[in-house]
Amino acid sequence: MRGRRRRQAITLRDLREAARRRLPRMVFDFVDGGAEDEFTVGENRRAFSDVAFRPRVLVDVSSRPQAVTVLGRRLEMPVILGPTGLARMVGRAGEAAAAVAAQRFGTVSVVSSGSSVSFEDVASSVAAPQWFQLYPWGDRATIRALIARARDCGFGAMVVTVDVPVVGAREKDLRNGLTVPPRVDLRTGWDVLSHPRWLAELVTGPKVTFANFTGLMPEQRTTSGLAAATAGLLNPGHTWADLEWMIAAWDGPVLLKGVMTAADARRAVDVGCQGVAVSNHGGRQADSLPAGLDALPEIVAEVGGEADVLLDGGVRRGGDVVKALSLGARACLVGRPWLYGLGAGGTAGVGRVLEILRDEIDRTLALIGRPGVGSLDASAIRVRPGRGWVDSPGD
Repeated sequence: MRGRRRRQAITLRDLREAARRRLPRMVFDFVDGGAEDEFTVGENRRAFSDVAFRPRVLVDVSSRPQAVTVLGRRLEMPVILGPTGLARMVGRAGEAAAAVAAQRFGTVSVVSSGSSVSFEDVASSVAAPQWFQLYPWGDRATIRALIARARDCGFGAMVVTVDVPVVGAREKDLRNGLTVPPRVDLRTGWDVLSHPRWLAELVTGPKVTFANFTGLMPEQRTTSGLAAATAGLLNPGHTWADLEWMIAAWDGPVLLKGVMTAADARRAVDVGCQGVAVSNHGGRQADSLPAGLDALPEIVAEVGGEADVLLDGGVRRGGDVVKALSLGARACLVGRPWLYGLGAGGTAGVGRVLEILRDEIDRTLALIGRPGVGSLDASAIRVRPGRGWVDSPGD
């Protein structure tokens, strides 16, 4: 990311706009869009606007450490680069860019099992062990093979995503004709050809595909729609018994991602998960779900004393991270933001995302009179009256 453009990116919104200009519409919509009417996408952002700070004055905030411990690992800032698939569609470095940037800032990236850069190539790009994400794919043989490869790569934790039994209806992708790999045809021609720098990277770089499935299934020889390419890998029949089997097969720290109720969080901890990520998949799967931030307090109340609770979804400011931590989260996962950075400026752009969030967290802590993230609790915030949802009797 060139120096002048890097300095112009003051906020994550700036990086989003830079990515929007640089990427074809179908690729930007793949990153930015959500399922169906995108109600849940909006809820994730709205929830943060319903929380305000309660600043204290004349507090010594000359030191404001951000380090946290998640799944036994010390992170220098409470932000983790979350798992996203097919990142090479956004920038040539793909998921390796997240690993490199995370290492630089003392945190960690979670490499998706649906990534466009293989586990091995991501692991070899950095010295610090990363984490890996696993969907409950079609059969145990496939899952066992992926877990074995992740173990051989030295990954430090497994993140199991359980909110995708089938592919959500991302209607923008369908209307845009997004395929894997992206192709130029009458439908997408002008969109692609009007972004020559992106097209040059696509043509000269590695093929955009699910890199971790090489050798596990017949090689994909034709271009197919994104939903069709993904749907054939999923299995909606998986249950808690399958999760217990995955935990035993991995035999290491496990975070369950996609939890939105206290009951599911309790069961996750009881079967052996060391952490849960409160997540509605960024609004990309089921629509009409509440914001992750709205679900966070009940899950913290249920398992916060026994497991690490993370928040995923809607974070666009360092202040959002501070709000989530005040509500009991140990750290936040971010997905779209690092893809904005990748689209705007490659690996340097991803680094700029973490730099912005780190600086905004630091500044917010100082301005609200909190000497570090360890001092955050519910007394640091005010919640708008009437915020939240009322569960039906019996829930």
